[in-house]
Formats: sequence, C-alpha cells, structure tokens
Amino acid sequence: VYRGSVKDFQGFDANQDAEALYNAMKGFGSDKEAILDLITSRSNRQRVEICQAYKSLYGKDLIADLKYELTGKFERLIVSLMRPPAYGDAKEIKDAISGVGTDEKCLIEILASRTNQEIHDLVAAYKDAYERDLEADIVGDTSGHFKKMLVVLLQGAREEDDVVSEDLVEQDAKDLLEAGELKWGTDEAQFIYILGRRSRQHLRLVFDEYLKIAGKPIERSIRGELSGDFEKLMLAVVKCIRSKAEYFAERLYKAMKGLGTRDNTLIRIMVSRSEIDMLDIREVFRTKYEKSLYNMIKEDTSGEYKKALLKLCGGDDDAAGEFFPEAAQVAYRMWELSAVKVELRGTVQPAGDFNDDGDAQVLRKAMKGLGTDEGAIIEVVTKRSNAQRQQILKAYKAHYGRDLMADLKSELSGSLAKLILGLMLTPPQYDAKQLRKAVEGAGTDESVLIEIMATRNNQEIRAINQAYQEAYHKSLEDDLSSDTSGHFKRILVSLALGNRDEGPENLTQAQEDAKKLADVSSNDSSDSLETRFLSILCTRSYPHLRRVFQEFIKMTNHDVEHAIKKRMSGDVRDAFVAIVRSVKNKPAFFADKLYKSMKGAGTDERTLTRIMISRSEIDLFNIRGEFIDLFDKSLHHMIEKDTSGDYRKALLALCGGED
Repeated sequence: VYRGSVKDFQGFDANQDAEALYNAMKGFGSDKEAILDLITSRSNRQRVEICQAYKSLYGKDLIADLKYELTGKFERLIVSLMRPPAYGDAKEIKDAISGVGTDEKCLIEILASRTNQEIHDLVAAYKDAYERDLEADIVGDTSGHFKKMLVVLLQGAREEDDVVSEDLVEQDAKDLLEAGELKWGTDEAQFIYILGRRSRQHLRLVFDEYLKIAGKPIERSIRGELSGDFEKLMLAVVKCIRSKAEYFAERLYKAMKGLGTRDNTLIRIMVSRSEIDMLDIREVFRTKYEKSLYNMIKEDTSGEYKKALLKLCGGDDDAAGEFFPEAAQVAYRMWELSAVKVELRGTVQPAGDFNDDGDAQVLRKAMKGLGTDEGAIIEVVTKRSNAQRQQILKAYKAHYGRDLMADLKSELSGSLAKLILGLMLTPPQYDAKQLRKAVEGAGTDESVLIEIMATRNNQEIRAINQAYQEAYHKSLEDDLSSDTSGHFKRILVSLALGNRDEGPENLTQAQEDAKKLADVSSNDSSDSLETRFLSILCTRSYPHLRRVFQEFIKMTNHDVEHAIKKRMSGDVRDAFVAIVRSVKNKPAFFADKLYKSMKGAGTDERTLTRIMISRSEIDLFNIRGEFIDLFDKSLHHMIEKDTSGDYRKALLALCGGED
C-alpha cells in the first residue's frame, strides 16, 4: 500500500507544467503561489520530466531559474523537491561534510535510515554529481568507531532474508550483552557487525531477546556503553530497525519544538519521505506527541514556506481524529515490550553499616545550638532505607526523650522540610497524607488522587487505608466519596478497595474484555462506556490487562489510550489513561510526570517531591532509565538545572546517580 502523501498528478503534461512555471517566473517578480502549488502536487518522477521539458522548450535550467527567483528556506525547499531522491541525499551529504566542521546528524539520519538500494543509488549519484568517491570523502571527514559504522552502512549490504534463525537471534543477543554490559570496557566491533549487517526482521527479534536476558532495552545499554557520535549513530540504527516512521516523527518533533526551528532537518525529512512513508510518520507523530504534524508545522513556520510544507504533509490528523495501522503497530510493540519482566530497582538501599543510635546522635548534633547542619541531615536521611529511618525515630526518642519529626519540622523549612519530613513517614503514612491534602479544604486535587490510586498495588492500597483511618479517624473511601462525584467517584472507590485480581492473563477472557471495551454501539445506560471500562480497568490483573490491550489493538487497529481520549473527557479520562499507562509501563508513567513537573517556567515541587519520595525504594532507578529514553536528558541533569540549594542536594541524593 502506498504510504506517501504526494502522488502522481492525474492528467500530467510536462510541457504544460514547464510553460506554467516559466510564466510564473518571467517579468518583474515571481508568482510563488503558482510555483508551490504546481511543484508540491507533482511526484518526483514528474518533476524530473518537467525539468527536461523546460530545457527543451526554453534552453534554460529550471533549477537555476528557481534558485534565482526564490529566496531563503522556501527556495531551499522547492529546489530540493526538484532533485531525484538519490541526488537529494548526495547533496545533503556533500553539504554535511564540506567546509569547516561536519553535520554528523545529517550523516546519521541518511545512512541509518536508507535501504540497501537507496544506499547504492546514493553512492552512484554522489559519484555522478561530484566526481568523487563518497566512502573516501566520509573516511576523510570522520574518525574512530563512528567512521567504521558509517563505512559499513555505506556498503548497502544489510541482509534482506526474512527467514530468521532462532538460534542466531539468541546468539546475537548474548554476544551484544557480552560485548557491553558484561565486559570491562566495550567490544564496539561486535555492535558494529551485528547492527550493521543483520536483517531488520532478525534485529527486531534480537532486541526482544536482549530485553529478556538483560532486563533493559538495547537502547539503554548503548547509552551506557557507547558515547559521542558513535552512540547517536547506533541509537538511530536501532530506532530505524524498530520503526522508521517513529524515528522520523521524533526527528521532526525535535526540529520544531522549543525556540527556533531546525529548517534543514525539517526540509530534508519532508522532502525525502513525502513519497515513501509520510502518512505513517503523521500517524505516529499524532499518537506520540498528541498533536498533528500538520498543526505543528502550521504553528512553527510562515509564508509560502509554510504553505509548501503543509502541502507535502498532506492533511491534518487532528481534524480527522483517526488512528492508523502504523501508529497501532508502534503501540502494539510498546505493549509487547512492557509485558517483558524487568527487575524493578529503587535508588535508596539499606545502609550496610547502619547504627540507629549513632544516626540519632548525628541528627541531634545537626539541630542543636545556633543554626542547622542541613548537609548532615540530608546525608543521614537520604542514605537510609525507610525501615532504618523508623528505627532512627525510636532511637532518637529513647536517647533524648524528644520527637525527631517535631525537631526536624522546627529546624527545616520550605521544600527541603517537606522532602525530609516525607521521607521520615512510612510509605502508607505518606500516601495517606498526600490523599488527605488532596481532598481537604476548598477544591480537590484530582491529579494527586489519580496518581496514587491508579498506581498502587493491592497491598499498598490496603496499607494506605489503614494508615488513613489511624491518622484521620475516617475511612479513605468515605472521604473520596464525599469529595468526588459521578463516574470519577466510582473509579476511585473501586480502586480504594484494593481488590484487583492478581492472577495471570486469560486469553479467552482478554478477547471478551477487549470486545466490551471496543463496543461503542451499546445504548444500555446500565452498561455505559465508563461502566464497562471501570469493570475491566479497575479489577483485572496487570498481566491480563496487557493482553486485553494487545487484543484491543488487533481488533480495532486502535490503541486503547487513544480510544479513551477520543471517547471520554475530564477526570474520568485522566483516571483511565493513568491506569492504562501504569499497566503499560509504570516507570515511564512516573518519568513523564517528573518531566512535566520541571519543564517550562517554574517547577511543580509538590509532584517532584511526592514522586521522588514514593518511588525511591521501588523503581526510581527504572524511572531514571525511562526518563533518559523518553526525553534524551537525565533525571539527574534536569533536577540539577531546575532546583537549587539543599532541596536540590537532597533530591540528587535520592536520584542516586547521573545517567
């Protein structure tokens, strides 16, 4: 099925188009609208014919005339559209290695994403256009393992056999693990050989096998074992093996997000993918960034340049409100990855040489007399497990006859006080306190209720209920019921019971559940959409729900999260989405919340503090890994940049390391 956004123009006449372009450029000024309308609505094959017809009719070079008449980004875009794909790639690479410095990102993008045939055509086009050998030029302009991998990719010799050997898959996964994670230093040659030569189908299975035996995705190991441009190249290869559409969607998003636009990247991708997989890229973009590519281009560009890019984009997926096969395929892969057992690790471990009385003395000394030694308090509290902190509380009381919590409260202030005091509570006490704050007083903090209730397991929920009753002499269920309403109240009350099934998946039941979630035709008010989602999302086990979500994608070609967002609104939508994301990948759910708490102007310190405390002994190490995978920056770095003083010092101690 053709997945480009630009197709052959019906009723095409090369001479007629050549004449139209000539008229648009003759005389004073030029009719840019006519030029962009014509060129963006013709396929590359047809544009090449127009160039030939133009030369035959007027004895002039069309590309040279377009360069003369047009300017800036618009000129670069239109001229790029006139070149055959291989010559376009050749020009991009020539520009990337010419002059002072090298545009490594351009080299990576092109060589990591092209097929064997596209690479062969590129090498030939480069030779024809510049009378130079592409491999020799790249070898002369790059170095080290980065150069070696580029040369391997330039051979266009990736295996193309779809028949996969299970034994070889297992061996390659094992070899990659032994070349990196299990080796002192890294055997880069092994990474180059396997990632540069094996077929795409084979490598996808290798990546799945690697996740099973290493307990982490191959991307995370590459980030840990490799560095610099070589690391970026290998990550790009892995991303393109998994999904080229997802790789290019990410490149386009990064080209436009934040201040300024990387126009060269934007032009190169919009031109090079317009007749290959632009529809797939659009689908993944809409799913991954909750915004259409069309709208992002519209907001980030202007003038004829914008009009031409939008024509190449081919449509607005926000307006269509649809979900397509490529996006479903990416979502399905994410569900499959999430189903693999990964060891959850906190960043705070019990201190090996723990002495509760000694720690109590250190804390007393830090708070005695004039001033407070915040550094000493941070050192003790953040480097002890919660169970050890409870022992310190008792030792402090026994030794000094004082309440450590009260002393800390009087000596510390602001964000640091909230963090340290939160760490001294048991996890159920802390969650109960956060829930109480969310429901008491004017207004309700629904986001806190959703975050806690949607992510805690049965045992944690029951412990929270007990802690809530002891602290506030009221049941959590009663407070949730009196402070919320409608379907949202029913969701929270259901979760507050802590009665989620804990058994394995049941395929037959999963198919029935998926069918119930997919059914939009029911008019029975007692079996409303929200009721059906509640009865499944709030009661089924996590392994079973993962299977339900996979069956849902197979059945509807939709991701269940997309369906929730399309068919529901408000707190009900947010609660169901949180449950789905928690089932899919709980560390990724928290990584996303941490990122949002710090991005942009200001910091949501309540969310940042709450997550860093509550996940520090459960899965904060995994959250760190997901954070860098999702946002290309470490949690440590973002905390360091976004906070200050002793609060930052304590948060970084909980974070446990720089990735």
